[in-house]
Amino acid sequence: MVLTSLMINTEREAVVDFSEPFMETGIAIVVAKRTGIISPTAFLEPFDTASWMLVGIVAIQAATFMIFLFEWLSPSGYDMKLYLQNTNVTPYRFSLFRTYWLVWAVLFQAAVHVDSPRGFTSRFMTNVWALFAVVFLAIYTANLAAFMITREEFHEFTGLNDSRLVHPYSHKPSFKFGTIPYSHTDSTINKYFKEMHYYMKQHNKSSVADGVADVLSGSLDAFIYDGTVLDYLVAQDEDCRLMTVGSWYAMTGYGLAFSRNSKYVQMFNKRLLEFRANGDLERLRRYWMTGTCRPGKQEHKSSDPLALEQFLSAFLLLMAGILLAALLLLLEHVYFKYIRKRIAKKDGGHCCALISLSMGKSLTFRGAVYEATEILKKHRCNDPICDTHLWKVKHELDMTRLRVRQLEKALDKHGIKTPQLRLASSSDLLNHHHLKERPPLLGNLSLAASAQDLYRWSYKTEIAEMETVL
Repeated sequence: MVLTSLMINTEREAVVDFSEPFMETGIAIVVAKRTGIISPTAFLEPFDTASWMLVGIVAIQAATFMIFLFEWLSPSGYDMKLYLQNTNVTPYRFSLFRTYWLVWAVLFQAAVHVDSPRGFTSRFMTNVWALFAVVFLAIYTANLAAFMITREEFHEFTGLNDSRLVHPYSHKPSFKFGTIPYSHTDSTINKYFKEMHYYMKQHNKSSVADGVADVLSGSLDAFIYDGTVLDYLVAQDEDCRLMTVGSWYAMTGYGLAFSRNSKYVQMFNKRLLEFRANGDLERLRRYWMTGTCRPGKQEHKSSDPLALEQFLSAFLLLMAGILLAALLLLLEHVYFKYIRKRIAKKDGGHCCALISLSMGKSLTFRGAVYEATEILKKHRCNDPICDTHLWKVKHELDMTRLRVRQLEKALDKHGIKTPQLRLASSSDLLNHHHLKERPPLLGNLSLAASAQDLYRWSYKTEIAEMETVL
């Protein structure tokens, strides 16, 4: 007789006599676990797609437009009704894009400079958004810790009739799997799955040990063989990396093979039935099929350092941000080169200016003059050419002042009194720009000139001086 992992099938029964099956079995698939893997999209998993769309499209946009709308309608916002009488107020900077920056900074609690709104209602709305951000970040952080735990991944096949195995070329890249040629498993696959059998020839192994070793090393994605044998090898794996997946196929049993018409078949069948009835076969199966692998065996590895693939999602997020920033940089250049110049020339707070420039006082003509004056006060040359030109202008100014003093002395020697000529400063011009009368450009100038000529000359001087400031 023959006693081994001999599966009962019709081909073998044609040449030998089998005893009663002493253990059930079938065709199973063994794969290896890949431990320590974190999904590249783990940072998105705390919320589902609908929740992310609700936060990104509804919550952020609604908060941004409400803050901007309340600030626009506020008396201290777009019309600046509360600040028009005060000329010393600092230039007001707030727009739709600045509102977006404020909303994102509050959401991520970033310590960056933001232009805050002035209106009470818009500030209250900003505080409401800050409260929402606190609750949202608390929920996200609490759930993110659960999704960032290292996981065990494996190829979860449903069984031998899995489409990825039955049609191996339909999946790219194809899975690598094999079995032992000329075995019961090989003949069954050849009988029912022709395409699979043809594909497996390049990955077949000569022994079960070789097939399991290749699965552990990653040379094979799966190994197909007798389910009971594979269960035994899985239990004997000390690292607990092996596991059988899917349902067993072509269920049958192990039997003792005897020569045809053997007189010992009935004897063994009687004893096997007695062993099964009193539970001896089940006790033997539990004793011998239990291996060294135990649940919780891998707990001592929890303090191992993290590998690159375990926080790959952070790098993917960074790379996506860099690519998006490069695209925004290109759009920024296009905007400042072709669009912003035209918007900045308009003396008013139109819709385009409200989106990008500023609402309120800084959009008016005087506000632009204030900004230009501040820039001139803080201007510093950044290259030698600028220094050279600046030195030439200062030198010409000094020589002009010296020539003026020489002419004044010459006039005094001839008894001619020098007229007290005083040009109005740029601040005087700006303070009287909204009045209909013109500021006195000449002080005690006793020259023969009509009022109309004097007005025309003062108006041209005012325009020239404003152009110089701008």
